[in-house]
Amino acid sequence: MPERFEVGLPDGVRLHVEAAGPADAQVTAILLHGWTLDGRSWHRQVDPLSAPAGGVRVVTYDARGHGRSSCMALPTATLAQLGDDLATVIDTVAPSGRIVLVGHSMGGMTIMEYAHRHPAHFAARTAGLVFVSTTAEGHTHTVYGLSPRIARLIRLAETTGAGVLARCGSWRAPRALLRALRPSIRWMLFGNHCEPADIRLVTSAVARASLRSIGGFRASIGAQHRLDTLAALAHLPAAALVGDRDRLTPPPCAESIAAALPATELTVCPGAGHMLMMERPDEVNAALTGVLHRVLAEAPPRLGGATTAGAGA
Repeated sequence: MPERFEVGLPDGVRLHVEAAGPADAQVTAILLHGWTLDGRSWHRQVDPLSAPAGGVRVVTYDARGHGRSSCMALPTATLAQLGDDLATVIDTVAPSGRIVLVGHSMGGMTIMEYAHRHPAHFAARTAGLVFVSTTAEGHTHTVYGLSPRIARLIRLAETTGAGVLARCGSWRAPRALLRALRPSIRWMLFGNHCEPADIRLVTSAVARASLRSIGGFRASIGAQHRLDTLAALAHLPAAALVGDRDRLTPPPCAESIAAALPATELTVCPGAGHMLMMERPDEVNAALTGVLHRVLAEAPPRLGGATTAGAGA
């Protein structure tokens, strides 16, 4: 069973954290979930990665306003704040040793924001990266698999609706409404095939996210551009994965990440949508394992005070 605990943040928000694998592992993999989801998104990755023989500790956590973490003030519903939160989580749950950061959708954007806002801290700790169905260019490539004109109308409606939801505080969407919206969730997030259990899990996660977080993070997600930040990380072992039926972060998003990180292994999964870790767990696990093996094969960094260098920058 994973270890469950909370991490307190400076503004009083408390994050629900789960950790599996040996506490003295050589490497800690931190898996960050997407917008409106929670740490359960990675349930098909945690056990394979945290097997005792693997030498890896696996940490997942629910972002502020999501899952079992507490709600937050609306001004902190930004990717910048999530980047700061990640720095705090690292210092708390893995104060020493090497880190591999794995991000899905908003989680990948959180990693980029952490690298941008805390470059010294990031450089001292981070040994590998995996980006799953994410983007470094906001909504530049998001057309929902539709014509550009219809996509613009949907984005306008989405942005307007997000503004309304952001003012709804810690309320959560009624489960009955979300059950009715399951066909829409399935169309938006999944590709050609998906398991009914995955639809239920995603619906459950959305039901746990506060309306403030569902609406509040939308503007920040749409506006972020961090290709320049990624270009400075080209020396790290990395992988990027995307489904060719992804309506939110389509293949051009992953291709631009791979172009910024030339050594990145790019995997495009035919027929898959946005929820790759559920739809294509074998491909995702293979990419994660590949990066982890490369990190484990490297000599560990010298010990010293570098683990907190640049914290709070």
